[in-house]
Amino acid sequence: MERLVRRLPTLSAPTQDVLIAGFVTLLQVQGTHSAILADPELAGPFDVLGVLGNGLLMLSGLLLLVRRRWPVPVFVATGLISVAYFAAGYPDGPGWISLFVAIYTVTAHGDGRRSLVIVANGLAVLAVVWILTTDFDDGERIGWLAFRIGATIMAAALGESVRSRRVIAADALHRAEVAERTRDEEARRRVDAERLRIAREVHDTVAHAIAIINVQAGVTAHVLDKRPERARETLLTIEQTSARALREMRSVLGVLRGDDDGSPGPSLGALDELLAVARRAGLDVAVTGSVPAGALPEAVDRAAYRIVQECITNVIRHAGPARVTVGVELRDGELRLEVADDGGGLSAPAGPPVEPGRGLAGMRERCELLGGTFEAGPDGDGFRVRARLPLNRVEAAAR
Repeated sequence: MERLVRRLPTLSAPTQDVLIAGFVTLLQVQGTHSAILADPELAGPFDVLGVLGNGLLMLSGLLLLVRRRWPVPVFVATGLISVAYFAAGYPDGPGWISLFVAIYTVTAHGDGRRSLVIVANGLAVLAVVWILTTDFDDGERIGWLAFRIGATIMAAALGESVRSRRVIAADALHRAEVAERTRDEEARRRVDAERLRIAREVHDTVAHAIAIINVQAGVTAHVLDKRPERARETLLTIEQTSARALREMRSVLGVLRGDDDGSPGPSLGALDELLAVARRAGLDVAVTGSVPAGALPEAVDRAAYRIVQECITNVIRHAGPARVTVGVELRDGELRLEVADDGGGLSAPAGPPVEPGRGLAGMRERCELLGGTFEAGPDGDGFRVRARLPLNRVEAAAR
């Protein structure tokens, strides 16, 4: 049955109005004549102005053709026709159906409170006229009067109920659309955040590897003829640095392809290896403090490693051989990092001037994403970076 109903064609609004107007007109005229035939006493007053009575019934029915376009004027017109009809003493019957449809249309297609006020005032006027034109010695007419008043109130209530349901449905649809847009925006935000994270990882990995390789390649070219054993060491450093960079790149890009091998990301546990490469690149690196294994959340551990790595890269690129101090301390629920260099007293590696990049901005972003703070600036002849990464926010987010 439900499948059959879904297959039935839906009539357009104008077609519905034509069918309703035709049906109501026929019912009013034919129903009133049937009432007269059933009670010959009603024929007298109706025959006096029979043409006018039929005209009023037909006009009130045909007005429903434009009930959607002009609901209030149609309600007023059908109300006036009802007043004229009963004031002329025409017999009771189904001649008020068009009025009920007009009342329903005003409340169902109106704007709520204003429509109800209009209908309420109109019904008050109609009730007074109907009462004044009713013969209270005739019990049947009193019954019809009560029915007309009750039916008009029910028509208004039905229309308001339909309007309320329509408003509720529209509001629910709007909320669903807003929720859908919110989900889409949240998904795009997460995609953008992941894209930014991957961009930072790629930047840190590639920038560090290229800086080390650039320095070692310059050293190789300088000592290749005079100290071939030194050249062999620098080439080995280049090989190890590039191999490590390739592994990290493979891990990062594996996330994009969906085939992440689950290998751990960079962490302070690999700090010694990172600093060993820096020493081979000509830096004099000293470390103060340490962090127990497993004491840091993964996000903080990875961010700390990347910050130290970026600092070492910047020293190699901008200061050349220098003395670097790396401080690591876990205190008061936060990880404190400090990387300082003395400027080296020498120029940066030979070559074109190094353009300022996004190294400092990337380190600041990493700290702020974890709720930490970041400071960087000149310190004497060198440069100093301080970062604080709280542990409690990350742990709370993980829970």
